[in-house]
Amino acid sequence: MPIFALVFVDVLGLTVILPLLHLYAAAFGATALEIGIVAAAFPLAQLVGVPAMGALSDRFGRKPLLLISQVTTCLSFIMLGMANSLTMVILSRVLDGLFGANIATAQAALSDSTDEKNRARGLGLTGAAFGLGFIFGPILSILALELGDSLAIPAFSAAGYSFISILLTLFVFKETLPPEERQKAREKKQGKPHIARAVMPIIIVLLLLMFGQQFIFYGFETLMGLFTLTRLGLLGQGNAALFLFIGILLVVVQTRFIGKWASRHGEARMVLVALGLLAAGLLLVATTPEQTHPFYVKAIVENNLIDQAQTNTEAIVGDIGITLPETGNNGLGGLLWFLVALIPLSIGAGLIRPLLNTLLTKIAGGSSYGVVLGFSSATVSAANAAAPIVMGLIFQQYGEGMPFLIGGILMTVLVIIAGLVFRATPSLRAAT
Repeated sequence: MPIFALVFVDVLGLTVILPLLHLYAAAFGATALEIGIVAAAFPLAQLVGVPAMGALSDRFGRKPLLLISQVTTCLSFIMLGMANSLTMVILSRVLDGLFGANIATAQAALSDSTDEKNRARGLGLTGAAFGLGFIFGPILSILALELGDSLAIPAFSAAGYSFISILLTLFVFKETLPPEERQKAREKKQGKPHIARAVMPIIIVLLLLMFGQQFIFYGFETLMGLFTLTRLGLLGQGNAALFLFIGILLVVVQTRFIGKWASRHGEARMVLVALGLLAAGLLLVATTPEQTHPFYVKAIVENNLIDQAQTNTEAIVGDIGITLPETGNNGLGGLLWFLVALIPLSIGAGLIRPLLNTLLTKIAGGSSYGVVLGFSSATVSAANAAAPIVMGLIFQQYGEGMPFLIGGILMTVLVIIAGLVFRATPSLRAAT
């Protein structure tokens, strides 16, 4: 339970400032490219920082590294609130990315505290805490802005949530990695490679699956607002409701079902199911009928868009040149189709990362949880940095449905590759 609370509070701090990040950059006259650099600074820095922090947590324990991560995250939010230049905004995100291994370290601590039978359920709980943070964070961000018109207020409020997580770690969290396990990690560091060469190919395949599914799904998350605007005529409030729907499904899957399904069918088989559900959901999204919701009026939407800031994806890839649907083709068909598509998509998203992380920890072994989960988080960060740019350009060049059609096809390819690899791997064959 302390780990669940830690992850929830940490994600809360992140998601308070995430929806406004492009505005922090725009406040200093940033160009579209510079706003893209701000958005990419954190995940790119995590590519370097998270694996190193994870390896250090294997050698010195989870609690000290968790505290270092949380203190630097808190400082980065304070720096963002005090920023007086674009450079300071970017440096604040780099600082958080280099040292902010909060989630990966918390997952490693949870892996220490669970056995192979219930680890998927445990990692699912961290995913549920993550989902809850993404539901409530943007709401708190809006409330923070209501208290004043300064962007410093959300940043400082995020620092406040981060400070709460520091207190939780200091006074509630108990070290989960005993000294003898830390000694094993030190001996591995001094002797043979940190992760045995025999399992490295399997680790690499699992990390590639993690990158592939995250790249495709994060591209969906980033572009969903633009897609529903151009295909269904939905504005911010409608998309907020859709994200709430997704968040609820994620939390239900990760708290109620992932442990049962993994125990009954095995993690490897459920990875294939999750990838298949993601593929089906994306293909359904791509084929959503072009029918606007019943209350859509083009002139009203145009006026609202004039008053709103650009979305993150627009800022990253430049002027997309959105074509709004015409009034007159209103109905419920398109919206209902999209809601149905979100069900397999959300279930698959709720399953895939905890299951892949469970397999990674099983393959890597107890004294390497931190380093392997650090690499997993870094892989996710790399996908998050690349997906908005690549998928946004596909959206711009080939239309709103093409990123999801391509994503569904690629996810189907991942199912086939994963199935072949799992069946050819003795340690995973029994679980498929």
